[in-house]
Amino acid sequence: MTKEQSEKNPVPTVSIIMGAYNAASTIREALESILAQTFTDWEFIICDDNSSDSTLQICREYAAANPGRFRVLANERNMKLPATLNRCLSAARGKFIARMDADDLSTPTRLATQVAFLESHPDIHLVGSSMQRFDDSGLGSLVLPVERPDRNTLRRRVPFCHATILARREVYEQLGGYNESTRTSRGQDVDLWFNFYRLEMVGFNLLEPLYMVREDAAAIRRRTAKVRWNSFLTMVNGYRMLGYPIRWYVRPVLELSKVLVPFRAQQWYRRWQARRAEAGIA
Repeated sequence: MTKEQSEKNPVPTVSIIMGAYNAASTIREALESILAQTFTDWEFIICDDNSSDSTLQICREYAAANPGRFRVLANERNMKLPATLNRCLSAARGKFIARMDADDLSTPTRLATQVAFLESHPDIHLVGSSMQRFDDSGLGSLVLPVERPDRNTLRRRVPFCHATILARREVYEQLGGYNESTRTSRGQDVDLWFNFYRLEMVGFNLLEPLYMVREDAAAIRRRTAKVRWNSFLTMVNGYRMLGYPIRWYVRPVLELSKVLVPFRAQQWYRRWQARRAEAGIA
């Protein structure tokens, strides 16, 4: 980039990265939620993963209507989310990197709140938040992460809700981006967290739900037997990486056993969670 180009396109505080695939029915809402942010010093980098619907066209429409705000990349073949996010990272210029999924929503104060937190906590590498589940019928239950996760949090649960995170640029640089192996094609976040703690980084979760995650039937159906198996392999690999004792390996086995739970039972469980949340039951 020349000096003149640099002056016309100053480095933004935040680069938002999104991988999108066949998201034509939801991506407009996702993009609008970023346009509605109270924090405005951002660039949005979207990589279409060779969609067969109008996802790419919609992204280009937003880029044309908002010059300098949206940068649209397109994969010539379907590369899966880890490789797609790495393409976004290679184009990102911001001091901070935020994640966003093409079927979800960010609340208007999300970026402002997270940027303010990292600016005032130089010892924290990454900040996430709680999530509010929703679908076409309305709001569901909250997803509440551990406020101060550590290297042992992965023994019981994921330490961060991936799409909610805002990280310092150096985090991705030190981690080398996302693992693009077949094993991590849908579990890239868990693999990232094991490596995050391997490097002794520190993260925090704001308990305010700054992000809304779409949890419909399609999302549940995507958790196939193959996805569960790869998740099992990633967890076993991560447990070894962090030196977890063998007795802790029961969790990966239990996670793998979820493949035996019928789809309708999973739907019922989500509805039950939503009813409890609506009634104010923790």
